[in-house]
Amino acid sequence: MKQNNLWIAALALGITLSAYGQQSGGGISPAMLQQIKQSYQGTPADKAIRNAISNNDINKLAVNRESKNNLDTYFSNKVESKGISNQRSSGRCWLFTGLNVFRAQAIKKYDMGEFQFSQNYSFFWDQLEKANLFLQGIIDTRQKPINDKMVEWLFKNPIGDGGQFTGVSDILTKYGVVPAEVMVETNSSNNTGRMSNLIGLKLKEYGLQLRDMATQGTTVADLEKKKTEMLGTVYRMLVLNLGEPPTKFTWTRKDAKGNPVETKEYTPQSFFQEYIGDDLKNNYVMLMNDPSRDYYKLYEIDYDRHAYDGKNWTYVNLPIEDIKQMAIASIKDSTMMYFSCDVGKFFDRERGILDVNFYDYGSLLGTTFGMDKKQRIQTFASGSSHAMTLMAVDLDANGKPKKWMVENSWGPGANAGHLIMTDQWFNEYMFRLVVNKKYITDQVKEILKQTPTRLPAWDPMFAEED
Repeated sequence: MKQNNLWIAALALGITLSAYGQQSGGGISPAMLQQIKQSYQGTPADKAIRNAISNNDINKLAVNRESKNNLDTYFSNKVESKGISNQRSSGRCWLFTGLNVFRAQAIKKYDMGEFQFSQNYSFFWDQLEKANLFLQGIIDTRQKPINDKMVEWLFKNPIGDGGQFTGVSDILTKYGVVPAEVMVETNSSNNTGRMSNLIGLKLKEYGLQLRDMATQGTTVADLEKKKTEMLGTVYRMLVLNLGEPPTKFTWTRKDAKGNPVETKEYTPQSFFQEYIGDDLKNNYVMLMNDPSRDYYKLYEIDYDRHAYDGKNWTYVNLPIEDIKQMAIASIKDSTMMYFSCDVGKFFDRERGILDVNFYDYGSLLGTTFGMDKKQRIQTFASGSSHAMTLMAVDLDANGKPKKWMVENSWGPGANAGHLIMTDQWFNEYMFRLVVNKKYITDQVKEILKQTPTRLPAWDPMFAEED
């Protein structure tokens, strides 16, 4: 029944619209609608804009032509990189980004040409660990009602291909790494959606089974024994989709000219020690710029890790200028960083440029969009969506940044697969940076001694990057 007819029927029955869950004074009345309609003047300019928008993409019409002028691609400080990776139709940006940080270090250390670690190998173990994290979480919450907030969150997030740096540190430290050619990509690793959906569906089924068993009085020991059986099925599904991870392999390192240098037999752990050889869990710090929360505090996200025996995501929240100071120090020392941002905002895909002045929606639509970064976070208008590798900064004569460059994982394209962002864009849409502890300030060292404020796993600011 349409609203007007509903109103008439309600009056005839002597009841108000509030009985239908509506506020009688909060709707659009005829007088209010007339006032709203009168605010639109329908000028010739409005007609021209309406015609343009109805026949074209708004983004094409909103491009600020002035922003396309005078693009300078020079960077005063840049970490060299060789080759570009491609996550294809998957949400593995966090993994590609972390591995890109460490492959750049390996290339420099051994004077190699293009080289990549196997993303598929690390992704396999990430998926198995996430499956265990979910099932153990179900066991841990077995006495909670199914509509408990934590139980709901678990069933909504049984597994996924997104993540962040704690996943890199957890998975690489535990399982090691292998070169890309030792465990190559498959269709399911490049296109993760169907596999993740099927494994997630199976995990939800298993989760209900474990809860039913717990209700019947099954001991924790027997629940965990059943969990191990369930993980056997998940392991088989992963092998069928991604291949079986190697335990040993022989690999030949080549120099920058492609000449063979050394052939050795490795395990994934021995390869990790030789080509990364870093304490990823203790030598790196995540910095966050979230103006909606107090600065100079340590935070921890509950249950936000990739492995049950891994480390919860912990970060220091800082003003953007403090983060820049440490980022510049790292780049000057030829060290790339894990970086994440809201990549879809004001993005010139054709040129690979991120610039807050690229689109002028306000002039096109005759209004303003005035929320600041804090307000965008509070209203869910912005949040970290994609991880990339921060590798360059262009400093002016006073040492202030003018623009930044990241190595992306979307394959070759503009700027040979790299994105350039203005410093103003960096201020507005950069969220997370992981730096080696040797570049952090004394103030950050003191903050790390704090007992972290724990935030819930379902906090919307902390969705995984994909």
